[in-house]
Order: sequence, then C-alpha cells, then structure tokens
Amino acid sequence: MTGPETLDVARDAIWTIVIVSSPLMIVGLVVGVVVSLFQALTQIQEQTLIYVPKILAIFATMLLALPFMADALHSHMLRISSRIIGG
Repeated sequence: MTGPETLDVARDAIWTIVIVSSPLMIVGLVVGVVVSLFQALTQIQEQTLIYVPKILAIFATMLLALPFMADALHSHMLRISSRIIGG
C-alpha cells in the first residue's frame, strides 16, 4: 500500500467516525444547552441535573440511529475489504 492510498483510507476512516458519531454529539449538545438554559432561567444550580436528561437522550438517539450507524460502518468495511482484495 502506497502513501496516498494509506492517507485515503485514513481520511475515509476519520470521515466515517464523524458521520457515525454526529447524531449522538448533536443530541448531547442540544440537550446540554437546553438544560443549561433551564438552569439559568430558573436559577436552579444543581450540578447533577444535567446528567440524567443527557444520558436518556443519548441512549434514545442511539437506539434510533443504530441502523444508520451500522450501515455506515458496514459500508466503510466493504470499502476497506474491496481495497484489500483489489491489492
């Protein structure tokens, strides 16, 4: 495998990681901002308030996005295996 091919595989792997993790990261960001805004507006400064909604939201998103994530990882693996077979 030459240098450009290695960089292409690495770039494809990084892009796949971004695509797979983006739904969870976006939901975590939105829930964090909403809870922080709620804390600022109501002046409730409980430090543990952020964890339960964020964990539940990320878990629900993972259940909903799992087919998409599996499909993205499967297509990435097919691209890598075709490069291995192709030489």
